[in-house]
Amino acid sequence: MYLQMILPNVGNPPENMKLSTTSETLNRGKYLANHVMVCIDCHSQRDFSLFSGPPIPGTEGSGGELFDHSLGFPGTFISPNITPTFLKSYTDGELFRLITTGVKKDGNPIFPIMPYANYGKMDKEDLLSVISYIRTLAPIEKKQPASVADFPFSLIMRTMPQRAELSTRPPATDAIAYGKYLVNASACNDCHTQFENGEYTGEHLAGGRVFNMPDGNILTSSNLTPHKTGLGNWTKDQFIERFKQFEDRNKLNKIQAGEMQTIMPWNMYAGMTVEDLGAIYTYLQSLKPVENQVNKFLKAESL
Repeated sequence: MYLQMILPNVGNPPENMKLSTTSETLNRGKYLANHVMVCIDCHSQRDFSLFSGPPIPGTEGSGGELFDHSLGFPGTFISPNITPTFLKSYTDGELFRLITTGVKKDGNPIFPIMPYANYGKMDKEDLLSVISYIRTLAPIEKKQPASVADFPFSLIMRTMPQRAELSTRPPATDAIAYGKYLVNASACNDCHTQFENGEYTGEHLAGGRVFNMPDGNILTSSNLTPHKTGLGNWTKDQFIERFKQFEDRNKLNKIQAGEMQTIMPWNMYAGMTVEDLGAIYTYLQSLKPVENQVNKFLKAESL
């Protein structure tokens, strides 16, 4: 009862905000929401009959992606509808607080499958551009079921929201700092750092996080540090091409039962500019090399 009464506490109430709707702002928000922060990835229905599960056209923002016990989550969490049908009940300030601290308008926390801790370190103008953009999505009349956290995680979750520590987006000319900013915005750490029993247990971005896929296959995230077991032997051109080969949805491989599939939204990240992908590569190459050889995909029948 004590936790329920005083937590979460992220400081001040939502701000009174006025958003810009210029074409420049909306284009920036569209770019971030679709290709960097990939909000549209989780808040749409994904087609896992295609490699990397791109969003199904016409479902953008409607929510419905399921994160439950089969994937190792402590409860049943369903991405909500973020089209204007749902967001009309939120002020811009309430939505900004939700994205950057993890606290809903009613004061309750959200599960950090949405990496609000990362978003709370971003540039305010970038975040406002995303809010402006998602306000323009086509309204979809589809109410998703409420998420339910298992006990005692339902109480632990109340301790997790935190005050935003906003930053200023570095200039693109500072490739390492700008790349770090993009890696944070993309929440690469969420998947590419080993995670066990509710906490990160491995070296930052050295891979090794295990995902139990619904079909019984096991997916393990890659090492992104510049060790030879990670990206140590990769050139910048190879890194960029790895993403760009998945940019055309019509050329994504059809996935048959037992074939390698991934939750990594390659098709969406592939929409990043060559310059931004290059900055990410430059930042990753500046990390401490960590030896961590991983077996990225293990078929269920071989367990």
